[in-house]
Amino acid sequence: MAVPKRKTSKSKRDMRRSHDALKSTNAVVCKKCGELKLQHNVCPSCGDYAGKEVISKKQPA
Repeated sequence: MAVPKRKTSKSKRDMRRSHDALKSTNAVVCKKCGELKLQHNVCPSCGDYAGKEVISKKQPA
């Protein structure tokens, strides 16, 4: 069984964990309806993508 010869220092441990932080999502405003959506994704509220209606959303009666 492998056992470390020396204790890993706080500096080494933290340098290893430097890439583990959560990254924020980049939300943009939809040009058609004004709702927030993720970049390069279909708008969940109106179904619009790149100025074209991709998913037809039915309006409540």
